[in-house]
Amino acid sequence: MTGDETCKTATFGGGCFWGVEESFRTVNGVVKTAVGYMGGSVKNPTYEQVCTGETGHAEVVQVTYDPAKISYQQLLDIFWSVHNPTQLNRQGPDIGTNYRSVIFYHDPEQGKIARKSKNDVETSGRFGFGKVVTQIQPAGEFYRAGEYHQQYFAKKGGGRCHI
Repeated sequence: MTGDETCKTATFGGGCFWGVEESFRTVNGVVKTAVGYMGGSVKNPTYEQVCTGETGHAEVVQVTYDPAKISYQQLLDIFWSVHNPTQLNRQGPDIGTNYRSVIFYHDPEQGKIARKSKNDVETSGRFGFGKVVTQIQPAGEFYRAGEYHQQYFAKKGGGRCHI
């Protein structure tokens, strides 16, 4: 079904992109995943450039999904479960704006669903008294990371990054 016009795209940043990708990669309804960068000002950034924090990009996973099999809300539920959205510009020992919690929406409906989901998570008390700092922004240009980073845990073993 790759390339099928019925598929949609979702993009999430929740810390190290290796672990976030692994959390989505094998979910029923997810057609493919790719890790890369979004939200910055540098065209075609390298991993090394993004790690400096000077490009403005976040490490993200771009998820291509079949909405007949999984909803955007279900993808958001996974996103909330794989990182701590109350930590500003960090996840565990990974610190920097490139590790920020962010949802990049691809259409107005995704933006609406994402904002409601964030509010629901914040008011649920699920993360204690911490404020949910997740940014919700329109999607911009996605820059795919090098092949070394794609499906990293499937190739190298493991499955989580400090979460």
